[in-house]
Amino acid sequence: MTELTSQKQAALAAIADAATLDALEEQRVAALGKKGWVSLALKTLGGMSPEERQEAAPAIQAVRAEIADAIEAKKAALEAAALEAQLASETIDLTLPAPAAPKGSVHPVSQVMDELAEIFADLGFTVATGPEIEDDWHNFTALNMDESHPARAMHDTFYFPDAAPDGGQMLLRTHTSPVQIRSMQAIAKANPGGAPMRLIAPGRVYRSDSDATHTPMFHQVEGLVIDRDIHLGHLKWTLETFLKAFFERDDIVLRLRPSYFPFTEPSVEADVGYSNENGRRVVGGNGDDPGYEWMELLGSGMVNRRVLEMGGFDPDQWQGFAWGLGVDRLAMLKYGMNDLRAFFDGDPRWLSHYGFAAVDQPTLSAGVGAGA
Repeated sequence: MTELTSQKQAALAAIADAATLDALEEQRVAALGKKGWVSLALKTLGGMSPEERQEAAPAIQAVRAEIADAIEAKKAALEAAALEAQLASETIDLTLPAPAAPKGSVHPVSQVMDELAEIFADLGFTVATGPEIEDDWHNFTALNMDESHPARAMHDTFYFPDAAPDGGQMLLRTHTSPVQIRSMQAIAKANPGGAPMRLIAPGRVYRSDSDATHTPMFHQVEGLVIDRDIHLGHLKWTLETFLKAFFERDDIVLRLRPSYFPFTEPSVEADVGYSNENGRRVVGGNGDDPGYEWMELLGSGMVNRRVLEMGGFDPDQWQGFAWGLGVDRLAMLKYGMNDLRAFFDGDPRWLSHYGFAAVDQPTLSAGVGAGA
């Protein structure tokens, strides 16, 4: 026991003098390691008689606990001293601005969708939505395109193999016009015979086509107004008012040309005047300027009587007009983009260039006042 006491005193002194954590670790290994003197002392208990073991074991365990406590206390003191020295040597300038955090951006299509909703809300329109997987009755038949109608071939439709509940075909909608039919039916159900309505139907649509100006999936917005005693003049005013607010210019000129769509009669194509500025099409301008041209922008017309009937409206009491245009092309025209496919590539470089800040988005300063 005298030798054990001497070793303990020497170890405690060495622990107290340890200047680093590495030096302290050496003392721990020397005393409490597998070959440390305390561990060796504990192994001698096996060769002792019960009486000797009863006397020696508590003394050795007491030494072991005292050494362990001393090491733990010294370790805490050394770590505290190291932290204090680090804090004294390192400084943080709290006046410096924080590093910029990575930020996402609003896709141009989402931006234009928001602008459309804002403009038409000012004109009293509501936003309507519907399923992207449609049946051919809502997508074609209710829009005056029966099974043999040649206009069905114009849409390059993606069909599903499963049959619709009515025995027809299921498909990815080729336009958002089915939303108009569903909305008309809902209004007619609540108000037999029909009621005034104004809506826009923005959303994704699908056609089997792909090039610089066509993609298999793209975005459309269609508008529908149903009321009494309305005509093409109301349609033209609505479109001009929208375009003036969207492009934020007063010199927007719209030209209507006779056309054909199965769901409208009469049908008109709407052309907008534009000029070329540094290789870019800029909507608006003076029609007398050199280089002023017309560009087909959208299709429109008065709602066909058969479509009104399919929607549950009495065509002798109600008239309507409708239009449809591509949201992606509107974005291309307004923000100077030249390839529709880039909208769907997900290239972060393109998005960082053409995207909009999620908080600080541009606003339509003129609203619809410029066209009213």
